[in-house]
Amino acid sequence: MLDELREDLGALYRDDPAARSRAEVLLAYQGLHALFLHRIAHRLWRSGARLIARILSNVNRFLTGVGYTPRRASAVGWP
Repeated sequence: MLDELREDLGALYRDDPAARSRAEVLLAYQGLHALFLHRIAHRLWRSGARLIARILSNVNRFLTGVGYTPRRASAVGWP
């Protein structure tokens, strides 16, 4: 999971000309936060913890403004 975060962080930093540092991307890019939380929720969903996955999905939507259903798998990189 941390490897996926590292890959996403690198892709955002590399492909976004406005990104000034990896720290900025990690701390300030809500799309990265949304994707990371979605991946956690999806893993919870697959493991059978569906209520917790739904709650995390709602927290994710509240914090980032981005909504994913936890049963939807994310693609490699950005969904």
